[in-house]
Parts: sequence; structure tokens; C-alpha cells
Amino acid sequence: MANVLGLHLSPSESVGSEQCRNRTYARSELLATRPWVFTGADPRLVVKAMCGIAGLFSKSLDVSGALGGHLGDMLLQLSDRGPDSAGVAIYRDPAPIGASKVCLFAEEGNDWAALGESLADELGAGEPELRASHAVFVVEADAHEAQAWLRDRHPELRVMSAGQTIEIYKEAGPPREFIERFALGDMQGSHALGHTRMATESRVTTEHSHPFSTGLDLCLVHNGSLSNHNRLRQRLRREGIEFQTDNDTEVAAGYLTWRLREGASLEQALEGCLEDLDGFYTFAVGTADGFAVLRDPIACKPAVMAETDDWVAMASEYRAIAVLPGAAGATMWEPEPGRVYSWERARV
Repeated sequence: MANVLGLHLSPSESVGSEQCRNRTYARSELLATRPWVFTGADPRLVVKAMCGIAGLFSKSLDVSGALGGHLGDMLLQLSDRGPDSAGVAIYRDPAPIGASKVCLFAEEGNDWAALGESLADELGAGEPELRASHAVFVVEADAHEAQAWLRDRHPELRVMSAGQTIEIYKEAGPPREFIERFALGDMQGSHALGHTRMATESRVTTEHSHPFSTGLDLCLVHNGSLSNHNRLRQRLRREGIEFQTDNDTEVAAGYLTWRLREGASLEQALEGCLEDLDGFYTFAVGTADGFAVLRDPIACKPAVMAETDDWVAMASEYRAIAVLPGAAGATMWEPEPGRVYSWERARV
């Protein structure tokens, strides 16, 4: 199968839908598969669901005012799908015209005050907003300039996100602890994505947690696994896309960044995933104006969507949507495989 990057992918038929169902397997079938659990003395394995994703798009002031709390409630329902780490991308408090904001992660003990003084001298930064191991700085500079300065002067820091409205917070550890540490209940915003991770192909660290951002105000959360991410990462690096981890999801985020940079719309970029990304996935993508959802062509990974007059939501399971106000009267559906669903608010 040819594609826009010139990669040759394995036909999707080689991994048919039978492999995607939650079912009981003989132990010999899945010796190399994670995660698994043994069912007592039964010599079989039961494949467990991996990772949980959630998205919430506000259509009312009431939902916007409690956006972080609502997303936190959704993630709690998905804790057993992803006990290793959790993260959110929340869109809120736009930076003033001509300014941008960066969200940074550092290990415990970082001197944020000293960094703030340096940023103020060089880029006109204000006081940071601190949340656990992260800090958000608004700087009087272009986001690209700010990121380049931080990479050059402070390589020990990780830039989690940059842009006008996005803030990404994530950390290794149980989702409940993450929600409490980062005080999600205090956050307001227009829309947000969240993720609970069960690691299957890379380490359990804060950096390897979701969401991933490789572009301004752009992020991705992912339930699934990509098989051609190493080759695709090499191709994208030659196109100038930078990566901070060996995680397959970061490659998908970088792919979207590249396609958008080349002039594709978000819908076109996501449709390109159907040709260029080999594997199983449900994606939720955040932009400054809204979010979009895509499932792979055989809908291997679960997803449910719902809409009311006050919000649009998506999640890996219905129980994460059921905790939202008015969920009982929401319009519910399962997103079709290979189809892009998106919601945006008009720019003013």
C-alpha cells in the first residue's frame, strides 16, 4: 500500500477484527502480549483493555466553568484502563495578542522563580502558574522563539505544550493522584482531552504519558498501538519534525503536525492517517478551536460519543460519559471506523 510519505505498509487485512475483540485466548497465543491476567488455575489468559481516552467540548458557560472537574470525573471512570499515568490537555485563558504561553515540566526541586527571572529578562515573561511538577509561563514572544530559547538555555526542562491556549499536564502514577495533585477541579476552559495509560510499548514515565504535542496548540491522545512508528519517525525527522520520546503516539502527533504544516486541513490530515499509519487506534486530537475523533478502518479500539445542548463528549467507554450532567438525555452513538468527527467554535 503506497502513501504520501512513500512508506510501504502491511495490508490491514493481516490483522483482522478477530484479534481486536476482548476474548479468552490460549496461553500459547499471547506469550508476548501485554497486558494480561491469569484467571486462577485456568491455563488461559484474559486480554484486558488498555488505555482510556476522554474529550469534552463545552457549549455552555456552566460546563466551561467546571470543565476540569468534569474531565477529572471522566478520567476516574477510566482509571482501571490506565493505572500507570494520566494527563490532560486543557484549552483556556488565551495569551494576549503578540504573546504566547508554554507549559513546562521539571523534576522536583526545580527553581521556577529563577527561571521566571531569566524569562522575564529575555522574553518578557510574567509570573508563572504552578501546578505540581509543571509551570505555565506567558511570554511576550512567539511560541517558536520561546521554545528555542528554552531548549538552548534549559535542556533539563520538557516543553509539554506551547501556543495561545493549550496547557498540557501529565504525570506517571495513578489517575486519582494526578487529578488531586494538579487540582483539575479548579480549571475552567473551552475544551479538553484526557488520557489514562497502561504502558504497552514504552516506559512508564511522565514524558511517555499522553497527551503529546508536537505543534502549537495541537495535541493527541491515543488508545491503541502503531506498528510502523519507527520508520515513520525517521521520515518525519527528515521533514524537520522533532521528537522527545520513543513513544508511538508522539509519532502520530508529529505526523499531524507535518500534514497541517504542508497545508492540509485537520480533517485531511486525519484522513491521511488511514493510509500512512499502520496499526490499531482511536485518536482524539485537540486544536485551539475544538477537537476531532478518528478510529482505525476496522474500529479495533472502543469509542463512544455523545452530545447535548451543553456539551459534546467522547470516551473509550460509556461509563466515563455517564458522569456528565445531562448524560441520561444525550444523543449517543458509536463513531464509525475510518470517519473523522470534529467540533470547532467559530473564531471571532
